[in-house]
Amino acid sequence: MQSTISAILKNQSDLLSREEAAAYLGISPRSLAVWKSVGRYNLPVIKVGRLAKYRKSDLDAWLESRTIGGKSE
Repeated sequence: MQSTISAILKNQSDLLSREEAAAYLGISPRSLAVWKSVGRYNLPVIKVGRLAKYRKSDLDAWLESRTIGGKSE
């Protein structure tokens, strides 16, 4: 467990704050907080103390899973 936490903290520059993640998704930070609170969309979140952090790769995967229609070339 400690090695997992150490690895996360070492790569913390790869993590986005709630504000950064919300801006990336084009929503308000409040919406993202509500989604997390009520379990809507089940976005993966990493808790670092009291802070919620998001991996950009998780957000990209979530966006991809919600893409409907047409295939990219």
